[in-house]
Amino acid sequence: MRPVWSGSLSLGLVTVPVRLYSAVEDHTVHFRQFQRGTEDRIRYRRVNERTGEEVGYEDIVKGYELDSGEYVVVEPEELDEIAPGRSKSLDIESFVELDAIDPMFFDKTYWLAPAKDEFERPYALLLEAMDSSGKAGIAKFVMRGREYLALVRSGDGVMVLNTLHFAADLRDPAEQLPDLPGKAKARGKELDMAVNLIDAMSDDWRPEEYSDTYTDRVRELIKAKKKGDTITPATEPGEPTKVVDLFEALSKSVESGKAKKKSGAKKKPTAKKDLSSLSKAELDKLARERDIKGRSKMTRASLEKALKAS
Repeated sequence: MRPVWSGSLSLGLVTVPVRLYSAVEDHTVHFRQFQRGTEDRIRYRRVNERTGEEVGYEDIVKGYELDSGEYVVVEPEELDEIAPGRSKSLDIESFVELDAIDPMFFDKTYWLAPAKDEFERPYALLLEAMDSSGKAGIAKFVMRGREYLALVRSGDGVMVLNTLHFAADLRDPAEQLPDLPGKAKARGKELDMAVNLIDAMSDDWRPEEYSDTYTDRVRELIKAKKKGDTITPATEPGEPTKVVDLFEALSKSVESGKAKKKSGAKKKPTAKKDLSSLSKAELDKLARERDIKGRSKMTRASLEKALKAS
């Protein structure tokens, strides 16, 4: 796998050369475009709108439109020269609790690995330190002419880097959505039943149980069309719940959720895991379930020791 970025991870006076690798693979089915009724491909070209002639990449510059309608032309090299962090440095500026970051800020996921074997020791030290503290580092770096805000955290034997949205990138729902449900008030019994529904449907996070069923259906469609067959259309979404039927719908959903959860519990293995094989996040969860005091300030080793004693 080729790295998408190379640079140095810096924590105080400790600097480790690292490489960034994409941790996510695209499984989407990609199509080409054709003119209907022909086998003629549709292609996009970079065309001068005045002359109609195609323009090569090397002859393309960027332009920023002013209020007057005029453009300020900027060369690609000029953007490279002013890019912050031209030294390719990934500097951790502070550490935060992972739970303190709203999921809205998360963008893409990468792996951060040592650039060479000789840098494995300082890399492993920082990885273990972050794992023990349970905290993640906030950093900024430049990639492909753009500055990114990033979160560096411990993963399963490797550092994980998540690019984050800047606060200015996030829209305010109060400004963007004129019909927020501010006037509607939840009724007592309905609210209690809705909370019961959430409890009935609560479960452990097991990502391997979820898959991209839409892409599977697209592949089935392609196979069927190749054979000259047809495919059964998906079921239509349910009708909106009427306000007068809301409590009854919630009640039935709670019973259904409890039955499903009970059925699923019978299938789950009951064998206990070795605490040493669990991540700090898993140890934190067990500590919450057993109501271990002071768990938020414990290191991974302290959590494991407290859990063994409980």
